[in-house]
Amino acid sequence: MAETVDDKVSYFQAVTGISDPDLCTEILAAHNWDLQVAVSSITANPSSPTATASASTSLREPAPSAPLADAEFVAPPPPMPPPLQQQQQQQPGIAWKLVTLPFYVVSGGVGLVAGTFRLGAWVAGGVLSRSLSLLGLAGQAGGDHLPPSAAEAADFVAEFEREFGSGRGPRFVAEGFADALQRAQREFKLLFVYLHSPDHPDTPAFCGGCLCAEPVAAFIDENFVAWGGSIRRTEGFKMSNSLNASRFPFCAVVMASTNQRIVLLQQVEGPKSPEEMITILQRVVEEYATSLVAARIEAEERLNNQRLREEQDAAYRAALEADQARERERLEELERREREAAEAERKRKEEEEALARAAQEAAEKEAALARRRQEKAMALGAEPEKGPGITRVLIRFPTGERKERRFHSSATVTSLYDYVDSLDCLKAEKYSLVSNFPRVAYGPEKHSMTLEEAGLHPQASLFIEIEQ
Repeated sequence: MAETVDDKVSYFQAVTGISDPDLCTEILAAHNWDLQVAVSSITANPSSPTATASASTSLREPAPSAPLADAEFVAPPPPMPPPLQQQQQQQPGIAWKLVTLPFYVVSGGVGLVAGTFRLGAWVAGGVLSRSLSLLGLAGQAGGDHLPPSAAEAADFVAEFEREFGSGRGPRFVAEGFADALQRAQREFKLLFVYLHSPDHPDTPAFCGGCLCAEPVAAFIDENFVAWGGSIRRTEGFKMSNSLNASRFPFCAVVMASTNQRIVLLQQVEGPKSPEEMITILQRVVEEYATSLVAARIEAEERLNNQRLREEQDAAYRAALEADQARERERLEELERREREAAEAERKRKEEEEALARAAQEAAEKEAALARRRQEKAMALGAEPEKGPGITRVLIRFPTGERKERRFHSSATVTSLYDYVDSLDCLKAEKYSLVSNFPRVAYGPEKHSMTLEEAGLHPQASLFIEIEQ
């Protein structure tokens, strides 16, 4: 249990930026060691005493409407002195903020440990399952084949549609943040980020009245790639810390930069009407449309240059291969003529040998059949005269020919097969004698039965069924 408590304290300390372990312990204990509730108490209600204490300790909480200063962040910033905070709150306008979101790999199998939580760091491959089960933030939806970030995104989309109606609101992509950012880059669009705080009192009205408003949703779908995440889940919570989400509802517009970084273009914090949201987003689109067009042109130029190089390389290879092919063809023609002459001679000899073998085999087969017919005829003996113990059997051949013969009723079914084999009417070696009404096949299991026992006395009509 001590290890579990330490893990919770370490993770809570890392993601909130509170450096005092005793304060983290008190906050978690006040929420009955429920990490999700403790985290939500800070992210959903920044004005609460807990959040205030946390901010005063080590977490920088910008004012709800304060713009972000131009800065490049590569690690959690140290506590800012009051004069700098006041200067930051008084600075007008909105500026670029470069948020470093480096990919890193969580090493080891022991779960999340205490250490530096770099601002903007997020896990591209997911967090260890033991840590997720410890935090209670891992969802089961999304299927076993989805990565954790994609599963969380799919869960968010499903929960959003379930709560606010299917087909309403922006078309959030059901994939992780990194994949959504790459999608936006491929489509030369900005990425619209919505961080969902289910416990915040303004969330239902904002989602239903603003995000789900048809003009807002249509504008976002047309100009952005939309990604959403719940701060109750791993990636959504980490993105809220990366983007310094200090007030909810929270939206942001970001775009991909170099070295696995993103540029934070706009933050939208707090409730907004549809008109206000469209005005803000319209301004962002107009401001960065030139950059997107330039990026598209640059990508097309790179693609054209690459295609030109590939075509030139292909032409050179084609010319070289044509020369080599002509030389190979000349050598192959000589070899082909030699092979054809040798092959013709070999085939001639093989055909002569095959004809000789076929003639010999045919003669041997015909001799064997003749001997067989003679042996079967001798085994049958003479045909008996009509009488009370005599069975008359009519046999129809596949060619339509009919043969009739008398047998002693005590003769076996084998004698019928011997009679057929003694005739020169059937070339097949495997066949069965079958009666029509009722249909009875007199196969090997009935060969030893007498004609009377087989139900063929005093007369029977059989036909031959060739076995495949």
